[in-house]
Amino acid sequence: MRPDSASQIMRLLGQTRVPSFENISNLSMNSDCTQVVVPEEVFFTIAIAGILENLLVLIAVIKNKNLHLPMYLFICSLSVSDILVSLYKTLENILIILCKMGYLTPRGDFETKIDDVMDSLFVLSLLGSVFTLLAIAADRYITIFFALQYHNIMTLNRALIILAVIWAFCAGSGIAMTIFSHETATVISFTILFPFMLIFILCLYIHMFLLARSHAKKIASLPSSAVSQRVNLKGAITLTIFFGVFLCCWGPFLLHILLMKFCPFNPYCACYMSVFHVNATLILCNGIIDPMIYAFRSPELRSTLKKMFCCTRSDWN
Repeated sequence: MRPDSASQIMRLLGQTRVPSFENISNLSMNSDCTQVVVPEEVFFTIAIAGILENLLVLIAVIKNKNLHLPMYLFICSLSVSDILVSLYKTLENILIILCKMGYLTPRGDFETKIDDVMDSLFVLSLLGSVFTLLAIAADRYITIFFALQYHNIMTLNRALIILAVIWAFCAGSGIAMTIFSHETATVISFTILFPFMLIFILCLYIHMFLLARSHAKKIASLPSSAVSQRVNLKGAITLTIFFGVFLCCWGPFLLHILLMKFCPFNPYCACYMSVFHVNATLILCNGIIDPMIYAFRSPELRSTLKKMFCCTRSDWN
């Protein structure tokens, strides 16, 4: 990345007290709206809480062999994405503190390289979340409409291969977007990919729920599948909640990027940009909310977490 041109994403994710955020601060002055500033301590606290919560989910799935299923592998992938974005914010806060103490210069060569790494980390976490949600949607689709063949179609090894491909693609995309971050085409493709994938996932869920009722009547004739069908629908509802939370937490930030690119001097756009810190906080909150959904919707995972907190030596199998 060019030293004199920080990436679009890092400009948006910087803070008002850091030079890389000057553009947003200046743009917000074009409107009569007062800029909302969230203290660094709040960002840091939410990020640490998100990391710890998602680590607990990963440990719980690893410890309980009953959770070694494709669905929980995808949930672990989503937890890794949440950890990465929380880790990004934690590292950013540490760098801000070091800059204030004079140990780092905002536009030095070393700082620019760190900026590139953090850019890649952020893009990796966002793309990892989107593509994992897509994999989860496909998994739920197979579970509902191909219930009897599900265990033959979605094996543990296939789930691992899918996740390996997803994260390899996301890592490559993160590096490429960081290298070419100064190009307008990169920002446009980044912001277009997000709504396109979400619309595709949304259509898949709508299709699932529209056909689930008629499909349930057919499969209900098989007694052994009735309970399984209810469980599958519950899983689809749970992952729909994940999708809704993800959209609410990440949507405002992506809208901010679009407005920053296409109408930076419009007073209405500048007014929306004045709440950027709130949008960044929502992203971090996603990492806290997701583990709560896991624990609330999955009795097996909830039971495992209780055993972990109570330090019991029960059989995890």
